[in-house]
This record gives sequence, structure tokens and C-alpha cells, in this order.
Amino acid sequence: MTTVPESGPVAFPRLIPFAQTLGLELWAFGDGMAELRLPLTPGLLNSMHVGHGGVLMTMLDVVMALAARGADATSASPAGPGVVTIEMKTSFIRPAAHGPLRALGQLLHGTSSLAFTEGRVLDSAGLVCAHATGTFKLVRPHARVARHLDPLSTTGDNPP
Repeated sequence: MTTVPESGPVAFPRLIPFAQTLGLELWAFGDGMAELRLPLTPGLLNSMHVGHGGVLMTMLDVVMALAARGADATSASPAGPGVVTIEMKTSFIRPAAHGPLRALGQLLHGTSSLAFTEGRVLDSAGLVCAHATGTFKLVRPHARVARHLDPLSTTGDNPP
């Protein structure tokens, strides 16, 4: 696995706008493994003042997808295949009350079209807050009409 020095994160192999909006940072990637980190800011908390479950599930989804993509250099390339989530099962073990949070993902088994993964989110003390398994489909890049988004549109589509 490519491990990032403690000096800071690196760029994601592909732009994931939602992950960027949340503030996810990529700290390690490759060889079927990935690590994300996330400062636990007030906007990411639920009404009980702990990490929101949706934030933890997003961390798990993204870190497992990266682990699925990072199995070899071809899939890690921005031009290589991407992955889409087929299914994900999450268990919440304890509140994510102390950040920053770390998400660790690992590829358990891969075929030419599917990847089976596991992930966990840890708090700043290294305690497991959430665990997940996920299945991802590898998708090959193909030509398609670009989708243009209009931030004021209610449908999300704005023809070119």
C-alpha cells in the first residue's frame, strides 16, 4: 500500500465531489487497502453531538470503494475502471465522539467484475465505531454524454 507521510493527505485517484465536500482526506491507497481521515467538525455531528451515522457510512463506502479500486495499478489509474456500490451492510458499534476519525478499507476478494470489501471507522483512541462489508461492481470507462448540473435546477439536469 502506498502510505502517505504524516505530513498530509494526497489527491484521490478520481474526483469525488461529495467526499471533497465532507472534507475526507486520503492518507493511504493501493494493494487492496485504503485509509481516509476526517476531522470531526460541528457540522458533521448528530443531535447527540457525535459523528452522524450518514458521515460514517459515507466514509465506509468511499474507503471500501478505494480498496476495491486499489487492487492493481490499472484500476487505480484515473482512466481505469471505476466501481459502484452494489450492496453495503453497516454495524454501528459505539458513538464516534472523538475525532479525527480514520476509515480503513480492505479488499477481501476480487473477480474481473466484482470486489468484496470490508471497512471500519476508528475514533481518535483507535476504538472501532462502525464496521461494514460491501460489494462493488467494476465498471469500465465508456463514452457518454456529459451531464451538466445547474445548481438552481430542481431536476439536476441542464442540457449543454
